[in-house]
Amino acid sequence: MRPLLLATLAALSLMPGVARAWGGTAHTVIDRAAIEAIPEDGPVFLRKYEDYIGAASLLPDSWRGNSENFSKIEEDPNHGWFREQFTFLKPIPRSRYEFVIAVYKHYEKIKDSDPETAARTNVRWTGTLPYAAIEAYDRIVVCMRHVRAANAEGRDASVAEQNCAFDVIRLGHYIGDGANPMHNSVSSDGWRGPNPHGYTTDRSVHGRFESRFVDAMGLTVADIAPRIGKPGRTDGDMFDAVLAYLDHSGDKVGDVFALERRDGFANFADKDVREMIYERTAAGATMLRDMLCRAWAESALPPARVEPSPIDFANPKFNPETGSAPD
Repeated sequence: MRPLLLATLAALSLMPGVARAWGGTAHTVIDRAAIEAIPEDGPVFLRKYEDYIGAASLLPDSWRGNSENFSKIEEDPNHGWFREQFTFLKPIPRSRYEFVIAVYKHYEKIKDSDPETAARTNVRWTGTLPYAAIEAYDRIVVCMRHVRAANAEGRDASVAEQNCAFDVIRLGHYIGDGANPMHNSVSSDGWRGPNPHGYTTDRSVHGRFESRFVDAMGLTVADIAPRIGKPGRTDGDMFDAVLAYLDHSGDKVGDVFALERRDGFANFADKDVREMIYERTAAGATMLRDMLCRAWAESALPPARVEPSPIDFANPKFNPETGSAPD
């Protein structure tokens, strides 16, 4: 894996002006901690790719450059879930495209009566993070089936393993972003809306929390490894679990701003800020580890039979607006 790791590091070092969520330190720590916490009955083959996954933890951010707008317009929303922007939408659709259409319909409804709100009623300012995460999860399940098949047939599983590792980079980044409360609020870059507590509106608050403070405190895998318990989420609906995970994180956004109000995250010894970062990065590593273990268990089962096909007009859930039935 060493040549692949070095090539990845070289490529990432050349990224021009990429917006880096959590910063490289925390994303790498989350990914590494998750992989190191995989139990012996889990997808332990991923341990071979820990260096590669950790070094490439910021790769999805590199797809958001202004000069690659086809990629940017698709990728930007995958890094946020700004819940205040779609309180009108319950339940959350189980399809990325049903979500996009529902948001647009609301935009059409309010564009004349409330143009200021309408200007941010679009997927760039609502986010699509849970869809990006569950899509990456599904791909990992498929890749893991291929790993199992190769092992069962005595074939080389390295290509299937590398495909898994690449999708773990994607899943790890989105789950890592979701661990940061500021990725789950429209106040991601300074407080928006009514501000009775006098929280900062300075856009630099995001980077001061997730990058400058994290780097200065020297966050390591050893700091959060003891906080990662035994694997969970072995049953139940994974999309619902992702939504609950994001909701729990988003509920803490006010706490982050309250901590910033003390001294602007300038005191790198602040125990409360450090505790917030330990708790949130550990939560991200735990969620990622649990999703990988759940995907491994799911990959041992034959794919579920869906009849009629989701794209069959006869499917009772078929949605003509998207051309498919949701999950």
